[in-house]
Amino acid sequence: MGAAQPVRDGSQTRSDTSAVRIGLLLPDVLGTYSDSGNATVLAKRLEWRGVATTVVPVRLGEPVPASLDLYMLGGGEDDAQALAAARLRASPGLRKATARGSVVLGICAGFQILGRRFTTSDRVEHTGLELLDAATVPGTRRAVGEVVAHVDATLGGQPLTGFENHQGHTELGPDGRPLGRVTRGVGNGDGTEGALSGRVIGTYLHGPVLARNPALADLLLSWVLGTPPRPLELPEVTELRRERLAHDRVGIRARS
Repeated sequence: MGAAQPVRDGSQTRSDTSAVRIGLLLPDVLGTYSDSGNATVLAKRLEWRGVATTVVPVRLGEPVPASLDLYMLGGGEDDAQALAAARLRASPGLRKATARGSVVLGICAGFQILGRRFTTSDRVEHTGLELLDAATVPGTRRAVGEVVAHVDATLGGQPLTGFENHQGHTELGPDGRPLGRVTRGVGNGDGTEGALSGRVIGTYLHGPVLARNPALADLLLSWVLGTPPRPLELPEVTELRRERLAHDRVGIRARS
C-alpha cells in the first residue's frame, strides 16, 4: 500500500488521512459550566472545513489513551478535582501523549490539575500532573464574573473573553508562561491569566472558552494540523466578542 496522501483544505495540510481525535477527559467528574462544549467546538470547526474528526470521551474508570491528538479537561468541585487528579496520575496516557506533542487544554480545575500541585479548600495539598509550572492555593475571595485577557502576537494577539468562578490563586514558576494579561476580572490573581507550556494550555475561562474565542480554538487546531486552518465566517460569534470587548473598554475608561 502506498503512503497516505496529505489532506488539503485550502491553507491546511495534514500528514495523514485519519480523523483528528479529540479526547474529552473525565466528563463525568470534570463537566461543570459546559466545559465539555470545548470538544464540540473543535469538532465542528474541523467539520465545517471538511476535516474528519472524532470525539473520544474517557470516563473515570477507563484508561487514558496516549494516541489522541487533543485532550480537553473541564472544571469541577474540590472532591471531583482531587479524584480526577489521582486518576490521571495513575494513568500514564496523557503524559505520554504530551511528550509526543499532543495538544492539551485544561479549564479551571483542569488547569490546576495540569500544574505541579494544588490545594483544595479543606487545605489538603494534591500533586498535579506537572505539565505546567504552576501551583494553586485557595485565595481570600472567590473570583466570579467576566474576564478579558490580552495575549501576545505569538498566540494570535486576539483578546480572550470568558467568565470565571473559582477561589484559586495560581502562581507560575520560572518555567511558567502566562496565557494572557488581565484587563478585567481576576484570572490567576496576580494580573495574569492561565498558563502555557509547549502545546499545553491552562485557563480559568469558562464560556465555553473556545466558543467565545475562535482564534484560540484555531490556534489549537493549527498545532494539530501543522498549518493554520482557513478562516470561518461566524457573525454571531463576532457580535458576541464585539459586545464583550466593548464592555471591557467602557470599564477601562471608568477606572482611568
